[in-house]
Amino acid sequence: MGAIKLDAVDVMTEIPILKYNQNGSSIIQSLMQRIQRHWRAIVIAIPFLWLLLFFLAPFFIVAKISLAELAIASPPFTRMIEWTEGGILTVRIVFDNFRYILSDSLYFDTYVNSLKISVTSTFLCLLLGYPIAYAIVRSGPVARPILLLLIILPFWTSFLLRVYAWMGLLADQGTINNLLIAIGVIDEPIHMLYTEFAVYIGIVYTYMPFMILPLYANMEKLDGSLNEAAADLGSRPTNTFFKVTLPLTTPGIIAGSLLVFIPATGEYVIPDLLGGGNVQMIGRVLFNEFSRNSDWPVAAAVAIVLLVILVVPIIIFQHFQGKAAEAP
Repeated sequence: MGAIKLDAVDVMTEIPILKYNQNGSSIIQSLMQRIQRHWRAIVIAIPFLWLLLFFLAPFFIVAKISLAELAIASPPFTRMIEWTEGGILTVRIVFDNFRYILSDSLYFDTYVNSLKISVTSTFLCLLLGYPIAYAIVRSGPVARPILLLLIILPFWTSFLLRVYAWMGLLADQGTINNLLIAIGVIDEPIHMLYTEFAVYIGIVYTYMPFMILPLYANMEKLDGSLNEAAADLGSRPTNTFFKVTLPLTTPGIIAGSLLVFIPATGEYVIPDLLGGGNVQMIGRVLFNEFSRNSDWPVAAAVAIVLLVILVVPIIIFQHFQGKAAEAP
């Protein structure tokens, strides 16, 4: 038999590659084991990181601008931290912007009007959206997806186009007035466009799906046997609704109300187009301060106050809700 000749160079080159493969696979296995042990923390950390980058970081930037002064520069505000010519670090913080907002009645009246419109719109969305969501839940398996599609269908078109469509409907020579005149209900057009009524119509129409979908998701999980049990015990349908159905749908009501109330408070496009500048809301004030007046510090202060107005009640509500959940 012939002898097999083994080259020493081949042995020396193969051994390090084998060791490298073994070390690489062990590192990957160790990494996978660590991920499996801490997968919960990793999953939770991803949305927290997202909030940190896209919510907290912009918030601190806006807060920093609100504590600055207006300056003829680009960007138009003074720096908070800077070095002087003598090499001294100076930190300049001013609260004049917040004092100006609190002393000027324009901002106070605008905040109150924005809250009034957003609260009323939220109530109207709940008043109209609750029976719609209840009807979708009680509908058959064939009609239910069709009805849900009709609720989601407006999102397939541009938000701006839908607002412009309402301008055509509500105008003095628009579709609604022409129809009412044609059937003899009115003799002359009703002025609806560029009024607070038109703003309510636009907000309720736009944010209605945000109320219906959380209510539907909550109602779908309800146990129908509870209503049947209440009826067997002699409870009337009205009493069953207020004593059984309504309390069980409270989470859906809260979720839908927040989804409508928060964006409606800072709405800009709808009051500007359907209100025509006659309905003053905080979103328009922010636009004027940032764009037309180029007063970024005051605009940032207005935004911070608006954020506090929206966040503080939510935090207080969640605090008492947590206490109620912990109570025996």
